[in-house]
Amino acid sequence: MSRIEGWFRTTLGDFSLDADFSLPSHGVTALFGQSGSGKTTLLRLIAGLSRAPGRLVVGGEVWQDDTVFVPTQRRALGYVFQEASLFPHLSVRANLEYGWQRVPPGERTIRRDEVIDWLELAPLIALQPHQLSGGQRQRVAIGRALLSCPRLLLMDEPMAALDAGARADILPYLERLHRELELPLLYVSHALDEVARLADTLLLIEAGRIVYQGPLAAGLTRLDLPLAHRDTAATIIDATVATHDEALQLTHVVRGAVALELPGLHGLPGAPLRVRVAARDVSLALAMPQQTSILNLLPARVAELADDAPGQVLVRLALDDTVLLARITRKSAQLLGLQPGTPVVAQVKSVAVA
Repeated sequence: MSRIEGWFRTTLGDFSLDADFSLPSHGVTALFGQSGSGKTTLLRLIAGLSRAPGRLVVGGEVWQDDTVFVPTQRRALGYVFQEASLFPHLSVRANLEYGWQRVPPGERTIRRDEVIDWLELAPLIALQPHQLSGGQRQRVAIGRALLSCPRLLLMDEPMAALDAGARADILPYLERLHRELELPLLYVSHALDEVARLADTLLLIEAGRIVYQGPLAAGLTRLDLPLAHRDTAATIIDATVATHDEALQLTHVVRGAVALELPGLHGLPGAPLRVRVAARDVSLALAMPQQTSILNLLPARVAELADDAPGQVLVRLALDDTVLLARITRKSAQLLGLQPGTPVVAQVKSVAVA
């Protein structure tokens, strides 16, 4: 399968970027890092909005090397900025059709009505940009980018300018695009909750260097990487809805031998469902507890331990083909005698599973 491959080297004042990458040509790849780490610089180089020594191949087509530089307007990409940047004098319909009209009919890879339906833009179609909320403007900007029929979609912190309510409103639309489209999406963010919810692949950048690239779930739980040591450290599990308990309002999900119960009714039986378990919400026992309020009791084995915050330890647990993180006190780890290979029971409160 063709991939998005490249490298760039550049120095801007005190900042230097030295990035080699090979990314899948489908799904969502998150470019994640602290502010100033080089995420947007790398995205602009991929878009051709900035230029530096390097090489970029997208789906087998060379966009940049020592002899070739394809200008941005000739790269089959869509770009969504932090600000929606809609044309203020055009209606929503005209904004959406701006790129669409420039694509020859025989080269259109996506239907206009399909995009309008996915993003629920029909009620907004006759409005002007100044009549829209921030979240609505960003949905129109995403629709406009999609209707340029790109081979690659780039988003540079598209929710950074939105308040918490607007971010919560727009995330389901991005999830829907993820499900519906084969189009590869490079998504820049420094919000770990967004990344955990949307991405398949993680490209982690620190001070202009790529320190990890690969599956998101593995990157979140590597104890030698910084994400596992954040207060928000968590595991994601791509599970499948098994059954619903209508009377008790619970959803049962499974991944291999791992089964979880979640509060509320989510999805349909057989549907995929991504769940997130925070490391701070996992406790450990050496034997199966009796008469406990905790519903999720998961046999596991200690794979690795690492020092964390003062007095705390991170424990990486192996459960069949799933990994789980637990953050416990150093005292608890000593009392339980934890070491690699120790069999334990991971306890996860249902109400703590997102």
